[in-house]
Amino acid sequence: MPDTKQKILDAAEKLFSRDGFAATSLRAITAEAGVNLAAVNYHFHSKEALLGAVIERRVAPLNRRRIELLDAVEARAGAGAPALEEVVDAFVTPVVLGFAGTPFVGLLGRMNIEPGDAIKRQIGAHMREMVVRFGAAFRRALPGVPDAEIAWSVHFSVGAIAHTLAAKQMVLLISRGLCDINDAEGIRRRLIAYICGGLRAAARAKASGE
Repeated sequence: MPDTKQKILDAAEKLFSRDGFAATSLRAITAEAGVNLAAVNYHFHSKEALLGAVIERRVAPLNRRRIELLDAVEARAGAGAPALEEVVDAFVTPVVLGFAGTPFVGLLGRMNIEPGDAIKRQIGAHMREMVVRFGAAFRRALPGVPDAEIAWSVHFSVGAIAHTLAAKQMVLLISRGLCDINDAEGIRRRLIAYICGGLRAAARAKASGE
């Protein structure tokens, strides 16, 4: 049986994802969790601290896995350039497989539409190491491509991942039901191919002087 802290985190994740951070009160969370307000204040002290704990619980383990996979990719490459597909795989796979079936994807989708910057600030705090490590890996995998082009390509890639996870129902409309939104492995493979294609297009544009 979940303990009090776990119940609060589960309830907060569900309501923040469904209704938004700004629109969710601590009293709504306590009602959903079946606990009293004092328990929330004891464990988390504030609503934003609770948001931070919700994000930490989901994002930190995935980022650790990303770094583990990237370490292995770079070890295989040695002094040479790492394979682009392997770098993208390390970036994409933990997120797609880790968030599949969780309400957290709704919170991820709210990052750029939610009033205020609480969600962006909390998620951004977990992205700093990813930006440094994966930015360097992408530069090694795509020698000669300007840093600005890599930055744009990675930015577009993050958007593709977030939209794919948070708005999967859209593909049912686009495909008229042909696509299986529960096929996490298929989504993972397609995202990797799509992102690699975009990054390689940036490299080709640089090579041709566009």
